[in-house]
Amino acid sequence: MKKTVLTLAISAIVFGATTQVNAAGFQLAESSATGLGRAYAGEAAIADNASTQARNPAMLAYLEGRQLSTGGIYVMPDVDVLGDVSVTSPLLGSDAVVMNADEIDVADNALVPNFYYSNQLNDHWTWGLAVNANYGLATETDKTSAAAIFGSHTAITTVEFNPNIAYRIDDEFTVGAGLRMVYGEGEVSATTPAWIGAISANPNVPASISARLPSAGTELKSMEGDDIGYGWKAGASWQINTSNRIGLAYHSGVDLDLDGTVSGVVYDGGQDIKIDGYLPIELPAFAELASYHQLTENWAMHASINWTEWSTFERLVAYFPGEVKPTGDIESDIVKEENFKDSWRYAIGTTYTVNDQWTLRAGFALDKTAVDDEHRTTTIPDTDRFWFSMGTGYQVSENLSVDLGVTYIRMHGDAPISESQDLLGLATIDFNGEATGDVWLTGVQLSYKM
Repeated sequence: MKKTVLTLAISAIVFGATTQVNAAGFQLAESSATGLGRAYAGEAAIADNASTQARNPAMLAYLEGRQLSTGGIYVMPDVDVLGDVSVTSPLLGSDAVVMNADEIDVADNALVPNFYYSNQLNDHWTWGLAVNANYGLATETDKTSAAAIFGSHTAITTVEFNPNIAYRIDDEFTVGAGLRMVYGEGEVSATTPAWIGAISANPNVPASISARLPSAGTELKSMEGDDIGYGWKAGASWQINTSNRIGLAYHSGVDLDLDGTVSGVVYDGGQDIKIDGYLPIELPAFAELASYHQLTENWAMHASINWTEWSTFERLVAYFPGEVKPTGDIESDIVKEENFKDSWRYAIGTTYTVNDQWTLRAGFALDKTAVDDEHRTTTIPDTDRFWFSMGTGYQVSENLSVDLGVTYIRMHGDAPISESQDLLGLATIDFNGEATGDVWLTGVQLSYKM
């Protein structure tokens, strides 16, 4: 049964939050630990193991027999949102009340697992199954923190089930396609900061207004729920010659309709009532153009250009079709303006085969932000990122291999944040600050030829 509550902090629920400094917006890039070691450079043109179908289903045609690949990447973000909250109200005089709103280490560590299977049916046809995540992670701040009104808790989990099929046309060309089935669940909330008590106790604030102010930690708007959406993907590859290959892949957007009920004093006025609502969301389409170049017997270079259609993520609007409406008898509510733009990622990597057992990998990437400075928010403080990656592969036996990867991601450039929120029509709350931080990723991938 779906259980959904639509929220103020919904910008964090669209499968990402302040943890998302490892890819633009709230997108995850961690499809396998094998690719992690080269910063995912050339992924749509490389077929190391069954995980290749996560990026380009056409690359399944390069895999022989039946293969399994499974692993996980542990994400360790260190993200701080630093700034001040100011409260402006005629009840408090002409000057704004300013207080520190620094939040340290707001993003939780998380494991991103994966599982892949491929089966070569004959010289032309190969099918596979991919289970991984493209969006996710979580944030948590104290319910009474100075900026809690902008969002205090987010926990998001997504899983993509992805059957794929590939066809080898000839020695040069392969094509592939797959079905995207995305399951997502999450919970988010925005609460009343501790400073609300000081405003309520201010002698200049009339008693009738103080009585309307919720106590610190009160739920303003919140959500928990799940949904399933569907999409598709397609890809192709061109083996130019024995040493050079190009891959191209496209993943469609996925529409989600989160339907359920809204809660929190902003919507229900503190009454024990059920208000039906729904929130339409489109997870963005993305594409990759990749190349692979075998320069010598032992040394290869590879590169990727990735595009994500974040421009579809303009605003989040909740709708209330039921007979019982939120406070003010409203039909809809603009939950948050985001105004994202399409983003680009550029990666270059290298692979060196030491001997029959050991392989070394390295890579670098520039991940461009999906947000202009004027539209960055506390819930998705996206910014440009640099990736520095290295990894290794070890052939344990003829059929079993192990890949290890480590990546350090550093924010590049400034990430100013400026947000404004209305407090029950009594005051204007402004946040001004910046996001800072970095991320460590480490992963292991086990691959077996059956």
